[in-house]
Amino acid sequence: MAIAFFIAAIIGWHVGVYGLFKKMGIEPWKALIPFYNTWIIVNKCNISKKWFWLQLIPIAGQFISIWITIIFVMHFGKTNLIHHTLLVFLPFIYMPYIGFDKNTKWGGQEIFKRYKKPMSREWIDAAVFATVAATIIRTFIFEAYVIPSGSMEKTLLVNDFLFVNKMSYGPRIPQTPLSIPFVHNFMPGSQRPSYLKWIQLDYKRISGYSEVKRNDVVVFNFPEGDTIINLPQYGSLNPYYSVMRSLKFLKPEYIGRNIDITSYEEEEQVMMTYPSREALYSTLVNNNLLLVHPPDKTDNYIKRCIAVSGDTLLVKDGMIYINGKKQTNPIATQRTYYIHASKAGFDFDELKKEYGIDIRTDENYADYQFQINGNLARYGTAIIMLTEADSAKLSTLQSVTKIEPIIENYSSMAAQYQYFPFDSTHYKFSRDNYGPIYIPKAGATVELNKTTLPLYLRIITSYEGHTLAENEHGIIIDGKPATTYTFKYNYYWMMGDNRHNSQDSRFWGFVPETNIVGRASMIWFSWDKGPRWKRFFKIIK
Repeated sequence: MAIAFFIAAIIGWHVGVYGLFKKMGIEPWKALIPFYNTWIIVNKCNISKKWFWLQLIPIAGQFISIWITIIFVMHFGKTNLIHHTLLVFLPFIYMPYIGFDKNTKWGGQEIFKRYKKPMSREWIDAAVFATVAATIIRTFIFEAYVIPSGSMEKTLLVNDFLFVNKMSYGPRIPQTPLSIPFVHNFMPGSQRPSYLKWIQLDYKRISGYSEVKRNDVVVFNFPEGDTIINLPQYGSLNPYYSVMRSLKFLKPEYIGRNIDITSYEEEEQVMMTYPSREALYSTLVNNNLLLVHPPDKTDNYIKRCIAVSGDTLLVKDGMIYINGKKQTNPIATQRTYYIHASKAGFDFDELKKEYGIDIRTDENYADYQFQINGNLARYGTAIIMLTEADSAKLSTLQSVTKIEPIIENYSSMAAQYQYFPFDSTHYKFSRDNYGPIYIPKAGATVELNKTTLPLYLRIITSYEGHTLAENEHGIIIDGKPATTYTFKYNYYWMMGDNRHNSQDSRFWGFVPETNIVGRASMIWFSWDKGPRWKRFFKIIK
């Protein structure tokens, strides 16, 4: 549909200009030569020649071409806002219409100079210009984001405000162009989509820029966010695919209510386990709770690129190995530790001041838990998230008797339902012991069998658009037997610097290049009960 729309727009524009050139006394065949036709328009309408050359700029140049056409039709007396709106949105109808309308005549500079723009039109044009300019900048150059969660602590903190450079990896052409400006995927304050799917473009990125590099901090569209349960307590927080794997969903009497589940007992009270995926899917569909986002309209995530296409990743006891080589963690990377303390206890203010560890009395606060007979206390055994440097500093405190990192061991249930590729038979993965796993590279070929298919099934079907089935004869792709598969795109492996509190590739797999938005470049503002001045204009590493 999108291709048909643009072809119709291009043909309609040239047909219309053909008729208008004829009215001007210019040989109409000249209207059919790209760029030469706008060169003639620029000359006839006394438009500065610089605008002809500026229209050759990718993306922004298309808006300049539209502006040149608006000036052109104004020389035929078409000065009304309605005419210009039709020109912008229905060029394949409007341009041929005025091109062959008997009442449309060339007026030239005389009619153009007579037109006096009313004040209301001045304000409308200024608003349109500002919206278009801001949309171009936001879409193709940079965009401001705010950190909503602690998955990247201590590199990035909640309420850090960032600039994300969209030029880093090549600006991405919007796949869903019909969208309300300045919002991402939902109308403000609602669960209603902010876009229309009438036009869907194929993935295209302006070339000439670098690829994602290992250890870049990257913003991307959440891959498993293409289908969500459209309720506040779900969305990307509790992804649809994760819910389907667990078969847990709200009981009917709770559907549509904003439930705050803070304990296992509360969860058991409001959730029910469905007997099959079909039964759960039927419940979601019958209640109109499923929303399918286009790839560029899934929620934005920010993580660190741990492995790039072509790498082999291994996580061993929480440490990263790429292609067999142990990697050095970024300095602000943190994980959970057991802290054993004597009855001398901690000075909580000192912990916050010296180490940034905020010990609070709310046991639902996720950063720590002191336990003595199930009660919060200032001594005993604590679970605290620390960087390696802060762990070393904390171990020097007299009241600390022992510090040890928490290593999550293999659990068949977690490997089956929680960790990608959700196959505990072939992949005995845990959060701290994961892999080895190959990160697909465009043009690379892998074998397909019962062992490898769980790794690449979603790539083949969801990201690269093929049909896949299994039968007694083996794997069938697009109706043909397949024992190998060659990747179309590059893929990446993303993990949060807060390694034990991050929903990342370990939980949902590879990030395709089609989902890459840009590189997080700078913190321009930060807030926590007041400005965090030291973080202003901090470069992200």
